[in-house]
Amino acid sequence: MTTPAPDSEALLRAFRHQSMSLLADTVNMNSYLQKMENFENSHYEDVFLDADSYKTLISSFKRLGRVQNLVGHGNFNVLSFDEMLNYSKRYSSVGAFPKVESDFLEHVFSFNAKEYGFFGDKVISELTAVIPARERKKMSRTGHFLYRGESDALYKKVERDLGPSIVLTSGIRSVVKQTHLFLAKTIQSKGNLSRASRSLAPPGHSYHGIGDFDVGKVGYGSKNFTSEFAKTKEFQRLVDLGYVDMRYPLHNLLGVRYEPWHIKVV
Repeated sequence: MTTPAPDSEALLRAFRHQSMSLLADTVNMNSYLQKMENFENSHYEDVFLDADSYKTLISSFKRLGRVQNLVGHGNFNVLSFDEMLNYSKRYSSVGAFPKVESDFLEHVFSFNAKEYGFFGDKVISELTAVIPARERKKMSRTGHFLYRGESDALYKKVERDLGPSIVLTSGIRSVVKQTHLFLAKTIQSKGNLSRASRSLAPPGHSYHGIGDFDVGKVGYGSKNFTSEFAKTKEFQRLVDLGYVDMRYPLHNLLGVRYEPWHIKVV
């Protein structure tokens, strides 16, 4: 039995289709990498809040800020959603969250972040998730909490090995804290959810909620949350000692900027 000769036209069509597919993938990858290189700029495919939602975002953000002022920055880091609502009802200095604001916050949490370009895992599935007091530890002189066990032990080891020039810059972040930070980024981005998510994991997607933490150089201020931190001796020491297993490395495909300060624990 003879094998029929291949259809040259069919082969050519298949080759062209494969070539076009590879070209499209290359173009998409180049577009993605350019967006990440320019994460603080707006891009054509970005998703924006509409005008009414943006107004609700502003009022919700301000009310969250009043809760933070009431309970203190450290306690706000571990505050649950239900606790936040209770504080707002009990204290006139905050004022109860109207339904339009609480619904908006729930929507921000439940929204599919992939639709605006964030591709990381959702690690907290419940808006009302609680961080039990017995599982967390307040870290002295930082205003932050860490989970007892692996996170606490790793930070102590980092402190011991690097000395007084290293500091914990962010520890546990509850859903409420991450929401407040994300809304701040969205305001800074003029309602651009995609741009905000390139700088900060959306609520429910931050590994700070389950164990990761950030470190920085003492006295380095806001530069600790930029790529400038990667130029410090402290960062190089972290690399040399094998502490840096980055959650968001350079050119990652999760839709988040490079974060050399983020220590992966979980």
